[in-house]
Amino acid sequence: MSRLWRASPLTYFALVAAGVLSVFPIYWMFVVASRSSDAMGQLPPPVTPGGNLGANISRLFANTDAYFLTGLINSAIVAITVTISVVFFSSLAGFAFAKLRFRGSNALLMIIIATMMVPTQLGIIPLYMLMTKLNLNDRLPAVILPALVTGFGVFMMRQYAGQAISTELIEAARVDGCGTARIYWNVVLPALRPAIAVLGLLTFMTTWNDFLWPYAVLNDPENPTVQLSLRALSDGYYQDMSQVFTGTAIATLPLLLVFVLFGRQIIGGIMEGAVKS
Repeated sequence: MSRLWRASPLTYFALVAAGVLSVFPIYWMFVVASRSSDAMGQLPPPVTPGGNLGANISRLFANTDAYFLTGLINSAIVAITVTISVVFFSSLAGFAFAKLRFRGSNALLMIIIATMMVPTQLGIIPLYMLMTKLNLNDRLPAVILPALVTGFGVFMMRQYAGQAISTELIEAARVDGCGTARIYWNVVLPALRPAIAVLGLLTFMTTWNDFLWPYAVLNDPENPTVQLSLRALSDGYYQDMSQVFTGTAIATLPLLLVFVLFGRQIIGGIMEGAVKS
């Protein structure tokens, strides 16, 4: 049995190769971001950082076509707001569907699951018309409102709550005099921490990287998200690839930072939930 758990040299080689193939594109992006635009055409391509990173960053933030700083701020506002909202409403609804009894719960859950089967592209036109009637076009609320809760988040929380929270624990809390709101805050949320961490990370990454809906609803070039700013950098007859790679590298940093800060909590929470189960 011990031989089944002993990694061979070939296993280590495969893991190292997979790690290099995964990390190298990100590393090379930062390499090009620190060099001039002619680095893209060099043979062999450069693999060490250059000395132009500061100049490229200065030119990037001074570019009046991209409004990159505004895009970063807008994307941070949208991603943080959407993540908090999705986590809160999804955990609340997931707890209700998993542990509370009310009429029509199964039908409502089926409707929520059905919304996951509708492609996002099919909802762009009616959503755009709705934002126009609400006079929200070219404003950040138009990007935020349609994403405040997701069917995937509700379904994920419902499935996890059904396994992680015992009915006896909720009944014991009710015997102690806790209302539904207090049970949710003191009992449900701590038990859902692993799922909340995963859902929060996925939601933040998806919202930060979203391009299609902001592109449809934000027509003001002076009020973009970071993805629209990157598009502005790559438009035109001449593309300054050093600026494009610098902008892409800076736009990737928040995602890496979020993963570094919360990745350990996600893994630890999943392991804790596995041990409890």
